[in-house]
Amino acid sequence: MGTSVTQRVFSQEDHKAFQEKLHQQLDELKDIIDCPVFGKEPLKLGAELEMYLTDPQGNVSFSNQALLSKLQDDQFQPELNQYNLELNLSAFALNEQPLNQLHDEISTKLHHLNHTASQLNISPVAIGILPTLEKRHLNMQYMTDVPRYHNLAHFLYQERGQAFEVNINGEEQLTMSFDDICAEGANTSFQVHLMIPPERFAKVFNAAQLSSPLVTAIGANSPIFMGKKLWHETRVALFKQALDIRLRNKVKWQEPTRVNFGFGWVRENPWELFAEAVALYPTVMPFISNEQNNAAISQAKGSADTKSLPPLNELSLHMGTLWPWHRPVYCNQGNGHIRIEFRAIPAGPSVIDMVANTAFAIGLANGLADDIDRLICQVPFRFAEYNFYRAAQQGLFAKILWPLQHKYRANEVAIVDVIEHMLPVAEQGLIDLGISEQEAKQYLAVIANRLSTKQNGAVWQKNTLDKLLTEYGKPEALQHLVKRYLTNSQANIPVANWE
Repeated sequence: MGTSVTQRVFSQEDHKAFQEKLHQQLDELKDIIDCPVFGKEPLKLGAELEMYLTDPQGNVSFSNQALLSKLQDDQFQPELNQYNLELNLSAFALNEQPLNQLHDEISTKLHHLNHTASQLNISPVAIGILPTLEKRHLNMQYMTDVPRYHNLAHFLYQERGQAFEVNINGEEQLTMSFDDICAEGANTSFQVHLMIPPERFAKVFNAAQLSSPLVTAIGANSPIFMGKKLWHETRVALFKQALDIRLRNKVKWQEPTRVNFGFGWVRENPWELFAEAVALYPTVMPFISNEQNNAAISQAKGSADTKSLPPLNELSLHMGTLWPWHRPVYCNQGNGHIRIEFRAIPAGPSVIDMVANTAFAIGLANGLADDIDRLICQVPFRFAEYNFYRAAQQGLFAKILWPLQHKYRANEVAIVDVIEHMLPVAEQGLIDLGISEQEAKQYLAVIANRLSTKQNGAVWQKNTLDKLLTEYGKPEALQHLVKRYLTNSQANIPVANWE
């Protein structure tokens, strides 16, 4: 998905050839999934952490390239805007204390990052949206000078043909237009990758979709954008609108947005999601790789040999121009696999909070999987989508449709009651994945503490800003908010315990 695309102009023939590649690779993928040993790999957990870079005043610092040069660490990569950075973490075996290993690697890498950044007067911040961000920071002038980003911005704007409109109604209202896709870079996430047995993919993926409102509500950490208090998880609304290339008055049908919750429950296997992506979305970067797909699938099918699986470069590139909140990711290494990327979890507030969010998300997805066929009868897909957006908008104060009071009927209930009811399910789901009971309890206790205090990152930011506004004007209050957030975050204090 991180393919470097330097070509700026594509012809109709390029689009046609790319489309043919997509169709060919969909057929190949179907055969790959049928290989007896496909996905028969040790199951692992990985993640990517996106961050902001700030100056001593708590404002953005346009310095990712300078910092990367000084870091000399390939696990750190640039992100869309010059004040964003990404940390690509290792993949850890599920039966080897992956949550503790994930926590330790993030801590070690951030210690190195903070030490190096301090020499440049930079402070990295893991937060969903930086409260001090201003509109002037969201334009091409501050985009990272990487061809892939410039090309993506060029092609998406070309498809839309006019400014991107953002309209978010929360505690306050924001209406704003942007001339390019840089507003997308305002969103920073903690993206979790989970390998699961191939035969369980559909059930676990559906369970991840169904339970995502619970994870979103308890982990919300982006309530402030452009100085306004909006949704508890404003990223969900902003990300969708900042990349929406649709013009409603120019289409005859409701064309889907490239950022979405999905279109229905998976029925059998992950191939459906790839086929859906090819069927519903036009290509925006029809770049054909020089690396040829290996035609050895037919030999691998029905045998134990998958060492020649093709990379499916064009299909992966196309999937990289779509941003569903849960995304299938194909990998051709070893026996190959398709993993689930959890994309709705925000960055921050602290390392222990992010690992706790990970534990809750994957624990629920696996823990609900065996009962998912019954649950999706009571919670139709459009109910699940409704729940997701209500959770993003109202966080811990949301009400969702869930079969909590009645086993066979969904009623409107407080989301905090559902989360409390689901904590044992998440714990058992982690244990069934091979994670130790001690490790599961350790991180889910962080979630339980948030639930008892009714304080996540979003609640803390909103309440702290209200307090600061009694002492300072808004610009100064926002700067103090970032500084206090940074102090707590760097101390790795769970957000439920922040003053």
